[in-house]
Amino acid sequence: MGHAKLQMQTGIDAMEEEAGQCGAGNPSRTTLACMINAEIGAVLAVMRRNVRWGVHYMSDEDQLEHSLVQSLKNLRRQIFSWQSHWHVIDPVLYLQPFLDVIQSDETGAPITGVALSSVYKILTLDVIDQNTVNVGDAMHLVVDAVTSCRFEVTDPGSEEVVLMKILQVFLACVKSKASVMLSNQHICTIVNTCFRIVHQAGTKSELLQRIARYTMHELVRSIFCHLQDIDVTENAFVNGSTALNEEIDGVKNEHHSTNTQLENGSLISASDSQSVSTGIASNIVSDVAAIIADVNTTVSSGKETDLNEHLMKEPHGIPCMLEIFHFLCSLLNVAEHMGMSPRSNTIAFDEDVPLFALTLINSAIELGGSSFHRHPRLLSIIQDELFCNLMQFGLSMSPLVLSMVSSIVLNLYHHLRTELKLQLEAFFSCVILRLAQSKYGASYQQQEVAMEALVDFCRQKAFVVEMYANFDCDTTCSNIFEDIANLLSKSAFPVNSPLSSMNILALDGLIAIIQGMAERIGKGSLSSAHSVENLEEYTPFWLESCENFTDPNKWVPFVGRRKHFKKRLMIGADHFNRDAKKGLQFLQGIHLLPAKLDPQSVASFFRYTTGLDKNLIGDYLGNHEEFCVQVLHEFARTFDFKDMALDTALRIFLETFKLPGESQKIQRVLEAFSDRYYEQSPHILANKDAALLLSYSIILLNTDHHNSQVKKKMTEEDFVRNNRQINGGNDLPREVLSGLYHSICKSEIRTTPEQGSTFPEMTPSRWVYLLNKSKDTAPFIVSDCRAHLDYDMFAILSGPTVAAISVVFDNAETEEVYQICMDGFLAVAKVSAYYHLESVLDDLVVSLCKFVTILDPLSPEESILAFGEDTKARMATETVFTIANRYGDYICTGWRNILDCILKFQKLGLLPAQMANDAAEESETSTETGNGKSYANSLSSSQLLSVSTPKRSSGLISRFSQLLYLGAEETKSVPSEEQVAAQQCSLQTIQKCHIESIFTESKFLQAESLLHLAKALKSAGVKQKKGNNSYEDEDTSVFCLELLVAITLNNRDRIELLWPDVYEHISNIVQSTVMPCAQVEKAVFGLLRICHRLLPYKENITDELLKSLQLVLKLDARVADTYYEQITQEVSNLVKANASHIRSQLGWRTITSLLSITARHLESSEAGFDALFFIMSDGAHILPANFVLCVDAAKQFAESRVGQVERSVVALDLMAGSVNCLEKWTNDAKQAMTEEEVEKMLQDIGDMWLRLIQGLKKLCLDQREEVRNHALLSLQNCLTGSVGIHLPHGLWLQCFDQAIFTMLDDLLEISQTHSQKDYRNMEGTLILSLKLLSKVFLLLLQDLSQSTDFSKLWLGALNRFEIFMNVKIRGRRSEKLQELVPELLKNTLLVMKAGHVLERSSSSGDGNSLWELTWLHINNIASSLQSEVFPEQYSKQLKQKQAEEVGDRGSAENVSEHSNEATDQDGTGNGIG
Repeated sequence: MGHAKLQMQTGIDAMEEEAGQCGAGNPSRTTLACMINAEIGAVLAVMRRNVRWGVHYMSDEDQLEHSLVQSLKNLRRQIFSWQSHWHVIDPVLYLQPFLDVIQSDETGAPITGVALSSVYKILTLDVIDQNTVNVGDAMHLVVDAVTSCRFEVTDPGSEEVVLMKILQVFLACVKSKASVMLSNQHICTIVNTCFRIVHQAGTKSELLQRIARYTMHELVRSIFCHLQDIDVTENAFVNGSTALNEEIDGVKNEHHSTNTQLENGSLISASDSQSVSTGIASNIVSDVAAIIADVNTTVSSGKETDLNEHLMKEPHGIPCMLEIFHFLCSLLNVAEHMGMSPRSNTIAFDEDVPLFALTLINSAIELGGSSFHRHPRLLSIIQDELFCNLMQFGLSMSPLVLSMVSSIVLNLYHHLRTELKLQLEAFFSCVILRLAQSKYGASYQQQEVAMEALVDFCRQKAFVVEMYANFDCDTTCSNIFEDIANLLSKSAFPVNSPLSSMNILALDGLIAIIQGMAERIGKGSLSSAHSVENLEEYTPFWLESCENFTDPNKWVPFVGRRKHFKKRLMIGADHFNRDAKKGLQFLQGIHLLPAKLDPQSVASFFRYTTGLDKNLIGDYLGNHEEFCVQVLHEFARTFDFKDMALDTALRIFLETFKLPGESQKIQRVLEAFSDRYYEQSPHILANKDAALLLSYSIILLNTDHHNSQVKKKMTEEDFVRNNRQINGGNDLPREVLSGLYHSICKSEIRTTPEQGSTFPEMTPSRWVYLLNKSKDTAPFIVSDCRAHLDYDMFAILSGPTVAAISVVFDNAETEEVYQICMDGFLAVAKVSAYYHLESVLDDLVVSLCKFVTILDPLSPEESILAFGEDTKARMATETVFTIANRYGDYICTGWRNILDCILKFQKLGLLPAQMANDAAEESETSTETGNGKSYANSLSSSQLLSVSTPKRSSGLISRFSQLLYLGAEETKSVPSEEQVAAQQCSLQTIQKCHIESIFTESKFLQAESLLHLAKALKSAGVKQKKGNNSYEDEDTSVFCLELLVAITLNNRDRIELLWPDVYEHISNIVQSTVMPCAQVEKAVFGLLRICHRLLPYKENITDELLKSLQLVLKLDARVADTYYEQITQEVSNLVKANASHIRSQLGWRTITSLLSITARHLESSEAGFDALFFIMSDGAHILPANFVLCVDAAKQFAESRVGQVERSVVALDLMAGSVNCLEKWTNDAKQAMTEEEVEKMLQDIGDMWLRLIQGLKKLCLDQREEVRNHALLSLQNCLTGSVGIHLPHGLWLQCFDQAIFTMLDDLLEISQTHSQKDYRNMEGTLILSLKLLSKVFLLLLQDLSQSTDFSKLWLGALNRFEIFMNVKIRGRRSEKLQELVPELLKNTLLVMKAGHVLERSSSSGDGNSLWELTWLHINNIASSLQSEVFPEQYSKQLKQKQAEEVGDRGSAENVSEHSNEATDQDGTGNGIG
């Protein structure tokens, strides 16, 4: 009924109460009463079937109802009359009648079974919980009653039903809410009873067997799931004892870890002296159960018994868990008690019993987890007894047992590894690593299970790090990580057989380790390398310690130092094993032993160094030399034998070396041992001699008992008799000697080490040694999942891993294995890149590239089909280019292999058609060449249109054009669906590779990687001299060259790095090519492209870039003629774009050289001159560095007859206009420079000016009239425009002598010696030249007149005037010249007169004055000029002459003739008149 409905029945209080209970989710009181009533009825009904329990008459007092029936009927009468809530009703009231039935030996199996079902139902109703009245007593009654269950067995089926019901009730008890009230004793009783049923079920049906085992399993889980809730300092249960911790500690002090007996007796209740039941106990005939009962039975007395009894009566907690766990561990000792080896192949003991026990133990550990370490006694069992048994059963022939052992150890590793350091080392060394190799006799199944277990460990994130830190970096431990790495890598290799599951499993382990490292990348780390010390001084390595093993800042440097020590110690151990004396000397040399040996250091070396030959240690320690004896005693002092049994101490001592065979050496060794033992345990023996004698006796007993050649073995009585009165004259206690005897007989002290065994088998002596060593070993380092030690580990693992993955991939045949290998490759690449391990990455790339197979003998179509169908090749291709794109920074020599793959795809036309250009373009626009063809836009030589090579189609589409053309004549070329699919796979694979990204993103590559990429391109681009496929070689060379140019352009900021190799490659191509071809075309235009793109950004190497263009000048003539038009266009574009960035003379020399050459080339001259015009026009880009070069280039264009005359005229204008730059530079220099700088600058300007004048002077002699005359005008303009430059007088005089006068003389000579056809209108040219002379002379007259060389200049001009006056052109004198010369002279004289440059002086009569010499020349030209220019001087002179004629008329003629002769002989004058 719903809660709302019941509230409407307000008249019935009881119903409201019941409804409230029902609404609360619990059965109502009435409902519960009905349920119990039903159970009573069920039990009574079954009982009435039996005659014994039939109806009796009430009148007969002897025939009253049986008490069991009466109690049930009484309960039926009472249950409906109880008014209280059920939790305040004593459960004993309604449980007791059922329990009486269960305990009665008069009831049969059916009745007992129904009664058990009733109890089970009541327990599962959740009416009984920890708050119920008297719940503790009730639960105890249930357990006791069910444990002592008695019934008559009528048939096997009913018996099994009862056993199943018993199991049900016990499980319900433990899982109920009231289970917390069960005592430790009752929990133990439940477990023990269930275990007995488990073994009894061995003879029953399979169903009972399964149920019994399941119940046992659930019991253990239910009990140990509470372990994490129990704290040793607090109560964990209601009404628990507050002194639980102290009591447990008290018991712990009396517990010995090697004791195989339980302190509290058997798991059967101590107060119960009866068998479990007739039905159970009578059928327990199993030897196993009997043995276990015997093992677990002991007699305790005194305080320990009282204490245990008290603890066992407390609410259950640690004591019962301890008993149960110890009991479960003892099950693993069954084989020993049966006299059978754990390695026996008997199913019952090698698999069934141990497997069952191991399963229960595993469940307990899974649920208890890390809580075990809070309870020392539980932890002690795990450390000793459990792990020792795990070591033994790990070597079981049963794969199931080994698998379960491995699972338990994995759980222990997760939860308790900090407490099990050496146990874990032993497990891996003596079990896993031993079984995983066939050479130790393990079956294939054992090897496979061991390998699976190892791989499971490797998949744990911190496992390998912790193995390396705790063992490989510990001088006293073996190299577990290295051993695992070696095992996995070797096991991954298929040896003379197909790939097996073992190979793949081992590879999984390797890849799991690498992937763990890859996941730790970026999580932060501390490098252990920085802490490695340079051992220049002796350091006691065994004293190295760490302040805090939980702080990575402390332990990472610490393990780094320890590993450094260990590596050197291993080398020293190897030397020692070959020669002990030389080995010690070597250790001194590397500062691991002091320069002067002392006993302690040598003893510590022997004690704490692994890998030493134990035979040599034994011989050394047994030596009679004094130093060796001292070492022996120091060696003994390194052991701690405090409170240790003598045989245990002796086992530990002799485990470290081989006892020598000579009696004297044995005595010395045992004396040292006895001294140390007595020193630490003086209360056990009377004196040292007693220890020595007893030690001798133990060695003799060991030899006697375990030597097969000794037929008559020593008995216990013999051993006791041999040791009488050795303890200071007294006998040792018999039980002590008996214990020693049985210990030695049971477990041999091996004095001979195993030879040639890397992974020794665990012996009892070794186990004792391990437990003792674990007391002093360094704490277990727990990794924080950061990459602290990954670099060192990866250095060990990388090489074998790459090799293993490659071999497995090579032999694999399924895509799943392919993917595993590819994941491994990527993980290795990631870690290699992170740690900058270029060599590892290169090896990986080389290995991968081998699988990128293209079958060269096949046609391109067939190769593409083969590639598309080869999954392995396609996956390898994707992986190798993924690595190249992600981790290219750290690829060096591997680039060549990657490039080989790219070239294979390029030959097949699988690459994008414009890949190389796309890699270099970025923001650059394509450049068009002269004929509309783009020399820079082609990708491969197969698409390149060259003069000497025909164009060839490329790319996948073109290669399959015939196949894809459905209308082709040959129907056989139509591709099949498989072929089309393979083609698509090939294309998709290449697209996924993003090959172009390698080059477009090359600007992000590290410098070293970039250099190797460039070198690979350079190397691959060299043509093969041999072979017939020259076209493909050229195609490859061009492709590589384009890629090289592309990465150069993409790395403009690092051009200095690449440039030497790029230039050398291009230079070799240019200088070795004698015919036009695609390669040289790409080389030249690639070079121009680089310069064009990089000049604006890299001013520091501008000169070097421009100098490289001189390679163009070295082109073979045939090659140059083919490409010069395009070259010039590119140079022109380069100049226009980068003129402002070219500053040096070297750079401009290269540019002008290239432009000058075009002056002689018809097709290229226009573009060349266009570039020159851009430079020189308005002086925009004329600099002092390029002035002379530009002038010379313009002169060559002016001289050239390739183009039109107009171009020469423009070139002359450019030359003449450049003088303005000189004037500007002069003014700028005077304003901004110091005097010294100005003087230097003016000198340079003068030289440039003179070079310009000389250039124009040469052009004044040109054969073409227009050019010649324009050159004269340009020269005149240039000279007249140079006044503002303030040139020195000497330079002007030099100009007249070397330029003007020379030009006039040359022109005159040309007019006289050449025909009119060659030089037209020379008369006009002579006229212009004279005008130039006159104008320039007059312009400079005032300045030059002050010069001492003026007379020479003036007379030189007069001489030219006189010559030109008389020159004959075409056989007659020129009228124009005869008119022009006097006119020019007259103007000149007038200016000279006005400037007082030409005057008659008082001393002018000597005939050598300027005045006299001037008129001597002029009179020969035009005698009337004197009278016209100097009339007063002329009249005065005339009068003087007339007077002289009057005075001496007779001699006038003679005087006149004499005067003329004198004038003719001396045509120059000194001084100004």
